[in-house]
Amino acid sequence: MLDWIKAARLRTLPLSMSGIIMGSFIARWRILENGGTWDWKIFAMAILVTLLYQILSNFANDYGDGIKGTDKLRGNEAEQRAVASGKISAKQMRNAVILFAILSLIATVALLYLAFYPDFMKEFWTFVGLGIACILAAIGYTVGKKPYGYLGLGDIFVFVFFGLVSVCGSYFLFTKTFDWDILIPATAVGMLSTAVLNLNNMRDIESDELSGKKTLALRLGFKYAMVYEIVLLMLPLILILTFLGVNGFIKDGKYYPFIVMILLFPMTALRRKIMAVKEPRELDPFLKQVGILTLMMAVLLAFGLNYF
Repeated sequence: MLDWIKAARLRTLPLSMSGIIMGSFIARWRILENGGTWDWKIFAMAILVTLLYQILSNFANDYGDGIKGTDKLRGNEAEQRAVASGKISAKQMRNAVILFAILSLIATVALLYLAFYPDFMKEFWTFVGLGIACILAAIGYTVGKKPYGYLGLGDIFVFVFFGLVSVCGSYFLFTKTFDWDILIPATAVGMLSTAVLNLNNMRDIESDELSGKKTLALRLGFKYAMVYEIVLLMLPLILILTFLGVNGFIKDGKYYPFIVMILLFPMTALRRKIMAVKEPRELDPFLKQVGILTLMMAVLLAFGLNYF
């Protein structure tokens, strides 16, 4: 059981929840401002669905890299992968991927039924298709003949699914409308999620080169991947500030939502620490830290918008 818990990579789960929290509580703020009601059951189901997606993705990544031999080339600085180490067989992991794909689909349909049935059936089927796309994206990162993670496309998929789809999709579940300004916080979450992936790929840059896994970090090289990383870490809080500005919080003198800007201090300190790294293996501890800061950004904005 412990091996399965490790394979689920619990440290990745806070990041996966960030987009759902961001989109759901921006929706809550808007709905309550207009005298509507916000359904906590939709939020709870959305969190369950995103956790299932993340665990599915982690299992699929373990399986895909394991059977391709990529993880055997990892240094000691990376997490010990279950399939590559032999703690879980490839067949067992493949079965786990199938199981979690089925559970993810069932949970997705249940969530969409709760959110859209019976008045929004067109949206229901549209989101079913989107849910299937999320499941395929979770599996396709390292599994298949041409996994997109091996082609340097992982950053695009993470930005789209962890950022745009997660935030905008959860927002739509509640509001049944799309407002253009939701793209601003969605981009912020997407950039931080991509920053985590880029750190992971920078850490593994040497082993990925040996295994033929052409990540964007490998294509850029360590020096320019670091520049890319710093940009990804710098812009999100600026985007959140922009979102608050376009919604009139500065003009109206409503400053409580700006509590999120307290993260400027740990974010700045974290960027400096990352910039000082010279050896790829030294980047591993920062993956968890960026993930937690992303979650804190979502929670603080949610709190500032809704509870002051």
